[in-house]
Amino acid sequence: MIPGEYFLSDKPIIANVGKSITSVSVKNTGDRPIQVGSHTHFFEVNKALEFPREKSYGCHLNIPSGTSVRFEPGDTREIELTEFGGEKIVYGFSGLVNGSLEEKQNEAFKKATEKGFKGLTL
Repeated sequence: MIPGEYFLSDKPIIANVGKSITSVSVKNTGDRPIQVGSHTHFFEVNKALEFPREKSYGCHLNIPSGTSVRFEPGDTREIELTEFGGEKIVYGFSGLVNGSLEEKQNEAFKKATEKGFKGLTL
């Protein structure tokens, strides 16, 4: 092996094998583009994005790590979401969860409603 050398597979690499995948339609109701990274808790994305937010709880975009999706003003896009792995503990983003996804779900839904996040039907 030569230092810095790498080997590529002839077979495609499939991410998130065995995890559930959910498709949702997302509309940017805002007046500016919104970009969302691969590991952002999608439930907590910009409140101007309108989609069935309940379906996104505990999920992130089903795209390669380090990439993102851009939503232009007024545009609607179909995206795929996949569940977080590991201990399912989420901190940061919009501050709606900050802890265990399981333990904080009711509180997160309430906070999102109070803060005007679009797409909640509660």
